[in-house]
Amino acid sequence: MRVIIVDDEPLARAVLREHLGFFADVEIIGECANGFEAVKAIAELAPDLVFLDIQMPKLDGFEVVELAGARTHYVFVTAYDQFALRAFDVHALDYLLKPFTRERLAQALAHAQGGDAMRALVADAQARHQPIERVLIRDGARVQVIPVERIDYVEAQDDYVAFFADGRQWLKNQRMAELESQLDPQAFLRVHRSYIVNLSAIARIEPTGKDGHCAVLKSGARIPISRSGYTKVRDLMR
Repeated sequence: MRVIIVDDEPLARAVLREHLGFFADVEIIGECANGFEAVKAIAELAPDLVFLDIQMPKLDGFEVVELAGARTHYVFVTAYDQFALRAFDVHALDYLLKPFTRERLAQALAHAQGGDAMRALVADAQARHQPIERVLIRDGARVQVIPVERIDYVEAQDDYVAFFADGRQWLKNQRMAELESQLDPQAFLRVHRSYIVNLSAIARIEPTGKDGHCAVLKSGARIPISRSGYTKVRDLMR
């Protein structure tokens, strides 16, 4: 099994490297100290398995998975249990909590060879599911990192969603329902089947014809609001 270790802490990489050295069928083909290095190494080396830290500078572990894709398998290695639900959402094979034993690592390797894990951790993490703080979008060879607080609104466009922020628009291949579940419901509201709005970007609500309404944003954009959306936005903005 060809593996890559990704962790911004040299000591953490050294500990994992030492533990993996006891498994004859494991070959460490690369080590990375940040998310950008990891995305590049995964693309170039095509490992069977990546041991991936979550909280890292530049790109976190979830953003690495998003950019590198699902062609490889991932085991998250972290000191925090509150990310277990998101790890399950991105189909991680296992979730190692630091510090871990060699026996627990052996279980993770067994999972990588065809098992399933994390169910108990997922149940414990349900109540601690945290909203995303930024959105990653491929822009040619570059990666745009957009803090969610800068997003004015999101519009569904066929198989894509369009993010509108800082007077620009970015397209991303994602389902609207998936994005809605990732955003903070106290800050973002789906006011229409095709629109999610940042509540802080709304300047006012205006009527549009009989029983219709639209949100006028501080940027001047006008966003249609459905009847159910109007009830929700009225209640949240009281």
